[in-house]
Amino acid sequence: MRHASKCMKNHKYPFKFQKHGHPPRRSAPFCSSPRSQGKAAIMDSEIQYELPGLIRVHKSGFVERLQGTETSPPSPSGDPANGVASKDVVLGDPASKVSVRLYLPSNAAAEPGKKLPVVVFFYGGAFVVSTAATLIYHRYAASLAAAVPAVVVSVNYRLAPETPLPAAYDDVFAGLKAVVAACRPDGAEPWLATYGDVSRIVLAGDSAGANLAHHTAIRLRKEPIEGYGDEVRGVALLYSYFWGKEPLGGEPADSAVRGRFERSWEVACDGKFGPDHPYINPFSAPQEEWRQLGCRRVLVTTGELCWFVERSRAYAEAIRACGWDGELDFYETKGKGHVYFLFNPDCEDAIKDLAVVADFVRRC
Repeated sequence: MRHASKCMKNHKYPFKFQKHGHPPRRSAPFCSSPRSQGKAAIMDSEIQYELPGLIRVHKSGFVERLQGTETSPPSPSGDPANGVASKDVVLGDPASKVSVRLYLPSNAAAEPGKKLPVVVFFYGGAFVVSTAATLIYHRYAASLAAAVPAVVVSVNYRLAPETPLPAAYDDVFAGLKAVVAACRPDGAEPWLATYGDVSRIVLAGDSAGANLAHHTAIRLRKEPIEGYGDEVRGVALLYSYFWGKEPLGGEPADSAVRGRFERSWEVACDGKFGPDHPYINPFSAPQEEWRQLGCRRVLVTTGELCWFVERSRAYAEAIRACGWDGELDFYETKGKGHVYFLFNPDCEDAIKDLAVVADFVRRC
């Protein structure tokens, strides 16, 4: 494990949230694709509010996404870079269909009958941008599948502001249930039915995806999956997106800085859940809930310069102190910011970060 000194007091928060009014209610006629209204509708529409670098919402109802839009198609025959095959499929029953992208390592069939661990992955993006097809997430999921090796299932979920939280929490939990069903011998998806080891499911996610992974594990203990149980083998929380009204550790106390993060959360949940709701601030939940985390092992990774590093450090300490009967790994990368490994995956530290996650999954 790597540890680093606390230096958040000198860390700059590079983005600003501009307010052009309040987020519209759910009934607003949102559209997230330029094709349905045309570029003229975008340009002529006054901006209602903006999260710079993330989304711009127009009064016409159009949601303009400013990142996460560069996508990659799946590679059913295998990616030339790592041999990992990928495809887009729909899992689940007619009442709860879930769109996912599957990743299968090239050596999956090397030993007939051998099953692989299954990583159910939730991408980040502040709950407002990205999909499983987003280039940085496609690349990361494929790299993880090759490194473990494992079957990786990247789960799509509905985004705010068109569909505010808690929709994403419901979607990813439905995704987990669909993966469990598909891994059974009679499962409808052959990659999972043939190669997926249902007894070795690991939840993983970065940033907002790590938030989703934590709450999925909490929910699993409360709502066991029939024929499966109430725990997965592990949960990997990568550069987790958690926050709170009051500063924690070396977090900035400046109200303007904190207000920018609170504004982002307000948009994600349509103002339904405050900055200290357990969804965004798990430390506000009772210790008993932490003790019931539905997994045997937890990995927490973060970077010294990550916006949320103090929350990740506190998460590791809280889970140690709450009486949870499991194994914790903590890994902090010196001198690195929030999810840097997605944007510079070939640097030495990113390669080490990936190796830490892969090793954790292999041990689950």
